[in-house]
Amino acid sequence: MILYHGSNTNITEIDLQKSKPNKDFGRGFYLSDNEEQAQRLGAFKVVLDGGQVVINKFEFDENVLSSKELKVKIFKEYSEEWAEFIFANRNNKTGIPTHEYDIVYGPIANDKVGLQISNFENKIITLQELLERLKYMKGVTFQYYFGTERAIQELKRI
Repeated sequence: MILYHGSNTNITEIDLQKSKPNKDFGRGFYLSDNEEQAQRLGAFKVVLDGGQVVINKFEFDENVLSSKELKVKIFKEYSEEWAEFIFANRNNKTGIPTHEYDIVYGPIANDKVGLQISNFENKIITLQELLERLKYMKGVTFQYYFGTERAIQELKRI
């Protein structure tokens, strides 16, 4: 399968140290199997940092997701478990990963995650309300997280 990473940079080598912390599934490299979604995320990056949208393409053997070679977590839909996982990663103040998964696949959270996390942390909303508010407003879209060097080796630049 082909996975896409929207950016303002042509990525010739993936460097996990350049990844930002406190993302949906933690510090890692994020991709989509939807090129249009990657285009939107690249456009957002351009608004923040300037430049032009660059769509980086990678080949990935999806059989890896069901093999025993890597630790993989799959969220097939929005769920309370997914919301708790997002909360733990987005609210991680230690810098130490909250999980040991090499690859995580699941829905993207709403762009206004920070506000919702704060509301949940301050007990203004319940876990069920957090789940509803974290759902991505443009419909269910999924992302692939590659969080370890072992996982990154499964991506072939094309």
